[in-house]
Order: sequence, then C-alpha cells, then structure tokens
Amino acid sequence: MSTKQLGKRLLQIVIVLIGISFLTFLLTYLAPGDPVRTMYAATGIVPSEAVMDQTREEMGLNRPFLVQYADWLTHCLQRDFGTSYSLKKPVLDLLGSRLWPTLKLSLSSLALMLAVSIPLGMLSAVYKNTWIDYLVRGFTFLGVSIPNFWVGLLLISFFCVKLQLLPVVSATTTFKNMILPAVTLAFAMSAKYTRQVRTAVLEELNQDYVTGARARGVKEWKILWLNVFPNSLLPLITMLGLSMGSLLGGTAVVEVIFSYPGLGNLAVSAITSYDYPLIQGYVLWIALIYMVINLLVDISYNFVDPRMRESR
Repeated sequence: MSTKQLGKRLLQIVIVLIGISFLTFLLTYLAPGDPVRTMYAATGIVPSEAVMDQTREEMGLNRPFLVQYADWLTHCLQRDFGTSYSLKKPVLDLLGSRLWPTLKLSLSSLALMLAVSIPLGMLSAVYKNTWIDYLVRGFTFLGVSIPNFWVGLLLISFFCVKLQLLPVVSATTTFKNMILPAVTLAFAMSAKYTRQVRTAVLEELNQDYVTGARARGVKEWKILWLNVFPNSLLPLITMLGLSMGSLLGGTAVVEVIFSYPGLGNLAVSAITSYDYPLIQGYVLWIALIYMVINLLVDISYNFVDPRMRESR
C-alpha cells in the first residue's frame, strides 16, 4: 500500500467516524427515556422535578441537538468521552478496563478456531467426497446452524451443572473461566472457516503448479503445506480481520451468558440503564478498532502476496 493510498484510507476512517458519531448521538438523543431520571434512580434518590430540571441544565441536555453534538465531539477529540450516568466513572476509563478482557477472549477464540478449522478444512479438501469430507461438512452445517447463545447454554449445562468441571460464572479472566466462552465463540467460527479453507485449498489443488510438483515427485505433504496452504491464506486473512472486529464488538450475548467482564457485557448494561455517554463512547471506540484492524489487514496483503506489491 502506497503512502497516497494509506492517506486516503486514513481520511476515509476519519469521515466514517464522524458519520458514526453523528448517527449514534442522534439515535441516543431521539431514544425514549430520561437519562437524568435514570441517573438518579441508579443512586436510589428520588428528586423533585425542579432538581431534575436543574440537573438537565447543568448537563446541557436542554440545549439544541447540534450544540450538544458539537460540544460532545469537541470533548471526544480531547479524549474526554464524558462520565457514565450509572457507574459515575469516566467513559474512557471504563472502556479501557474492559477492552483487555474482551481482547483476551477474542484472541483465545480465534486461536482455538484456527487450530480446528485449518486441519479440518485441509482434510476435507484432500479427501474430497469421502466419508471424511462428509463428516467435516456435517460438522460445518451443524456449526453454522446453532446460535451462539444455545451453544453456551449447552456447555454450561454439561460441563458446569452435570460434570461440575468448570465455573458457571466467568467473572474473572483466568484461563479456567475463559474456556467455555472461548469455545462458544469458536464453535460457529470454526464451521465457517473450515468451509473457507476447504474451498480455497480445493481451488489451489486444481492449479497447474500442483500438477507439475506432483509430476516431479514432490511429496504430497510438502505440496500442501509449502505451496497450497500459503497461497490459500489471502481470503483467510480477510476473514480474520473481519472476525476480529466482530468479536471485539459482538461478543455481548456470550459475555452476558457467562457474566464475563468484557466490553459486550458493559454495553448491554449501558443500554438497559440508558447510559448514553457510555453507549456513544462504546460505539465510537468499536468502530475505530474495527476500521483500524481492516486497515492493518489490507497492509498485511503486501507481505503475504507479492503480487499485491507488484500491482501497486
């Protein structure tokens, strides 16, 4: 990726972030519910209407929408996302404290998924239309059909309730507490990635260079791991970037099921308590992380596929 292309991508990220921030602020502005009333309810205080009106004026909630948005965006550019209504802490501190647990869970589930999907996908491609292929394809069909929350509940029922091997609540980020959430997230992803690996490997196995290598007597395992697999990485890297962004912003259901202290659980709590500053900060931060990851994926193409460098 050239410097000019990188500059264009960074400009696109800035424009998209401004658009996302505006839409997020607009939706929270139009959402039903009174954040001031919710804020007082979280503290157990029942103030009078005069006190609530005064609080709204102090917080600037009675000002015009565009004035509120411009003020909020200005503070965001200064790394001030406001203070959580319900938790009474700076939004940036809350997001920062929950990012690492979610990142650990996401990386663990991705590693587990790759350990399962790459061997299964290659086996399914090498033994196409055999019982091995049918078995792997049956697993992928099952994986994409079962929702994550149901997989999590089944795992809790079996490993926590019946066998009592693992804790039901994953309130900390220890290895033992992360096993079931990571397996739950990896299950559906493994099915999708196994299909992708199978398709990519089958396409490479039909290339002329594979036929030539076999004719020269090159061992099959060398062809698979030294030639076919590296050439199949490009679509896999694209999917990994998308999955990483999705995991950082979309693990809410699994985190709630296991009471895992991550970003998703924090976002659900913010939505149920009408904590608008926390919701706005969460959406903006996740959008930034998602776009940065996609940019890094595009940059990585230059190192994985030399043809990308030559085309530029």
